[in-house]
Amino acid sequence: MTQASTFGQRVGRYLHLKDAPSAVITRSMRGIDLAAAETQNDNPVPGLSGSMADEAYIVSLKLHDYPDCELWKHGKCVTKADVRAGTTWLYDLRQDPRYVIDKPFHSIQFYLPRSALDRIAEEAGGPRVEDLACQFGTGNDDEVMRHIGAALLQGLRRPDEANQLFIDHMMLAFGAHIAQAYGGLQRVTNSARGGLAPWQVKRACERLDSDLGGELSLQQIAAEFGLSVGHFSRAFRASTGLPPHQWLLRQRVKAAKELMTVRELPLAEIAISAGFANQSHFTRVFSAAVGISPGLWRREKLGLSEGGTRRLV
Repeated sequence: MTQASTFGQRVGRYLHLKDAPSAVITRSMRGIDLAAAETQNDNPVPGLSGSMADEAYIVSLKLHDYPDCELWKHGKCVTKADVRAGTTWLYDLRQDPRYVIDKPFHSIQFYLPRSALDRIAEEAGGPRVEDLACQFGTGNDDEVMRHIGAALLQGLRRPDEANQLFIDHMMLAFGAHIAQAYGGLQRVTNSARGGLAPWQVKRACERLDSDLGGELSLQQIAAEFGLSVGHFSRAFRASTGLPPHQWLLRQRVKAAKELMTVRELPLAEIAISAGFANQSHFTRVFSAAVGISPGLWRREKLGLSEGGTRRLV
């Protein structure tokens, strides 16, 4: 897969969806894709799902109950299970897993290729993850996956507002968590403890600051320093106190504040200039970071009344 739409189309065919779901994707320095898509159908046409046989896993976070689910692998029905909302299910695509679609469903499907697991283990300095603990027909109560899924849902539903750094960060967390929780990979505790060199921090911040729209990926920035995505992300956080995507949001808010001191500029124009997708996106992020709306902040900063006239002090 080379782009998010490819995964969306593939999972759409697998689940017989009329329209391909929106998807997000991240890539490592070696071009290994991790992807995720929200899949939902409230009125499906009954039938057996399609095939996604591959050297990969699907990690499915269920957002809707699906009782009495008939599960197939290698072309045969093997079990039935009650699927509960909030649980995480792992499927080894080498087993050609399928299920009978006969009820409404809603899930987030994560794609994790076998090669990505090898890369995650290599970066962690650990042995190769041979296989994930996929108990076919059994869901897992996984709080971390629920957190990752909830965060990614906003990006899947508002793709224009989800910068690539945020997607990369969440998918990196997803891959590491699955390798540790279901593949036995030991958690990295000392990697990048000292952070980046001062010149690297300066260069990385300049690169991020030059792209407030968030088009750059972690892969592109990490490659400039000859580092893996995971190592760069951890080292950047150790040096600055923030992961790259949060550092970028802080810079957007800072840029917006500077622009708002120019009274004539409308908020919609400021939003785009500061790297936000639109005024609504700007208002949500700014209000969460500062505690008040951009309009109120500007009025207070410039000493303006509600009607826009300057207050007498």
